[in-house]
Amino acid sequence: MKNILLFGAGKSATVLIDYLLANAPRQKWHITVADSDLMLIKSKIGKSYYATPAAIDIRDQATRQQLVQQTDLVISLLPPALHITIAKDCLQFSKHLLTASYIDPDIRKLQKDIQKAGVLFMYEMGLDPGIDHMSSMKLIHSIEKKGGQIYSYKSYCGGLISPESNDNPWQYKISWNPRNIVLAGTSGAVYREKGKTKEVAYEQLFDQSKTVQVPGLGKLAYYPNRDSLSYVDVYHLGDIPTFMRATLRYPDFCEGWNALVKLGLTEDTQKHPTDQVTYFKWASQNIKVDKQLSNEENVAQFLGVSPKSKIIRQLKFLGILNGEMINLGEQTNASVLQHVLEERLKMGPTDKDMIVMLHEIEFERRNIATRLHSYMIVQGEDNLRTAMAKTVGLPLGIMAKLVLSGAVTLTGLHIPVLPEVYNPVLKELEEYDIRFEESFE
Repeated sequence: MKNILLFGAGKSATVLIDYLLANAPRQKWHITVADSDLMLIKSKIGKSYYATPAAIDIRDQATRQQLVQQTDLVISLLPPALHITIAKDCLQFSKHLLTASYIDPDIRKLQKDIQKAGVLFMYEMGLDPGIDHMSSMKLIHSIEKKGGQIYSYKSYCGGLISPESNDNPWQYKISWNPRNIVLAGTSGAVYREKGKTKEVAYEQLFDQSKTVQVPGLGKLAYYPNRDSLSYVDVYHLGDIPTFMRATLRYPDFCEGWNALVKLGLTEDTQKHPTDQVTYFKWASQNIKVDKQLSNEENVAQFLGVSPKSKIIRQLKFLGILNGEMINLGEQTNASVLQHVLEERLKMGPTDKDMIVMLHEIEFERRNIATRLHSYMIVQGEDNLRTAMAKTVGLPLGIMAKLVLSGAVTLTGLHIPVLPEVYNPVLKELEEYDIRFEESFE
């Protein structure tokens, strides 16, 4: 019997838990799901003979380490800042670790120790990062094998609402960690275009009405992700002239979010009192309010839009132009905004989300320039078994199976860019209708 320990039973864990339980009898697994919310765990594992709930406080070192000691492989779906705690436990007790989060500087410092311990720490094993790496590397290796010279790589991914559930002025509903949504893009972006390095500050990130066409969906807006250039060497693309990774949204979302940034409502460093403070007072904290004008007119004037514009409609939809009291104690603007979004942009019981990923790769072979489009659209089933939960959870589950069955024997700190990882994972993902369509121009 092999033991798997999963930390975190939140939004992204549902389909992963389903997968682990479905495979448990045949693979001879037992799964322990650890989270602070016992009822949440029980709602995900049901009465399965192959699963045990563990309600723990992640700061309780003795209990946490006891769980790690007793397992063969750990999967962490905790918030990114907590991964290092789990990673150090896994290192101490020589356990494999899988997570969907980015490799960060803290884990980089442990790289030699991980290799020395002879265990596998597979990071970035979700959707984006994750499926984007695997599908990109498969394309890149295939082009290079045939003698193609790649000169432009652009990759886009977005967690969106499915067209039939797209019924609010933001054209968006929350299908993953709401805090990550609020803070997305705060560090700005760096990418390369036609040989020039471009740096975009956070304040300008959503200001660009850049769009791409996605078959069957039409025009989607995008904004560049973080530091795209940190992946150029990982993908072995050297001094490629154009390299960009970006996030996809419906165009209306980017316009509305740009307004929230201008109003200063995504700021996360300073705490403000919110008791007996109205949402409008909070939303207009950086505006010189004219008492002669309505709330809508004051905000519209500051943003340089009409009071009847779509952007004002979006802000009214969030309820932040009214006189209701916030009453959340001391909070940063980002925390208040997160509270608002969780309430106003939550998915209803029958809502469906959608994941869209698109790669555009331009290359030359035998003096012929070719553009390759490769895209994937995944639909969610409902507000629990979302497309987001599928695309984040299934790669982790499949990877756990490959490691515990001995099909993958890698050790050290990795992300999924090697053929022995991406080939079997992408192949099994197709069984769950997670597949790419390709076309050439």
